[in-house]
Amino acid sequence: MPQKTVYTKVGMERWQTPASRQHLFPKISKAFGGRAIVTFFTSFRYPVQIDDDDCDMLQSVLQETDLSKGFVLMINSPGGDPLAAERIVNICRTYGNGGYWALVPSRAKSAATVICMGAEKIIMLPVSELGPIDPQIILEEDGVTKWFSAFSLVSSYKELFDAAIKTTGHVEPFVQQLQRYDAREIARYQNVIDLMKDVAIKILSSGMMKGTPTVDIERKIQLFLDPKAGTREHGRAIYASEARACHLNVDEISVKTPEWEAIYELYYRSESYVTHNVSKMVESQTEAFYMPIPE
Repeated sequence: MPQKTVYTKVGMERWQTPASRQHLFPKISKAFGGRAIVTFFTSFRYPVQIDDDDCDMLQSVLQETDLSKGFVLMINSPGGDPLAAERIVNICRTYGNGGYWALVPSRAKSAATVICMGAEKIIMLPVSELGPIDPQIILEEDGVTKWFSAFSLVSSYKELFDAAIKTTGHVEPFVQQLQRYDAREIARYQNVIDLMKDVAIKILSSGMMKGTPTVDIERKIQLFLDPKAGTREHGRAIYASEARACHLNVDEISVKTPEWEAIYELYYRSESYVTHNVSKMVESQTEAFYMPIPE
């Protein structure tokens, strides 16, 4: 068992990357011109989100990694905080001498999609998924942890409210449903939606869409901003061809290429680890930081 150092500031644990995954990093690095490979996974199983603690873990790994040839961030996450995503983009650009590549082996949703937007290019497969960038909201309902998109919470509240105002009959059914909402929280969710849009446009205007007017960037990425524009549902996938049609710089690789075998193995082993052992992980070939499963 490798020696462990516990960082009590945020509760994260530092380890040496396990041999079961360590040997895969140089194989993938070779396929990308010697660029360092860094993985960033957060669990789809546990109620965790991308947050400031992840910024600290990622920066700690990048600090100890040879980035002289640049690096590729392999990311798999349901998303999280817009400001944390913005910080992660800034960290990646700073340590990557201005840029980095994002590799999506499976799913990078919400704030994770924004982190991909901050890259010089996004590497995807035909099965890789990005998604709408309205934030994920974790709520407790009747003792059960549930995930909601901020867009769906705000839009459902507005639809009920409008229906209650327009009805000429009994309003009680609408009132009963509206009692499940807190108007102050709805306003906060709308602010977070607006913040995520602002972050996405800002990092695109300083990255892969540099020189494009803000209004044009917003128009081009409308599919990511408004689920009603095409996806209809927050969880629905946006694939490589659709992301490219939104003027994102996307490279698509085939599952039949030699490098995919190593990419998939690293993805599978990493995803399994954050499903059964930890809630988050950031790894390079030698450095690894983990967050425990929330109690």
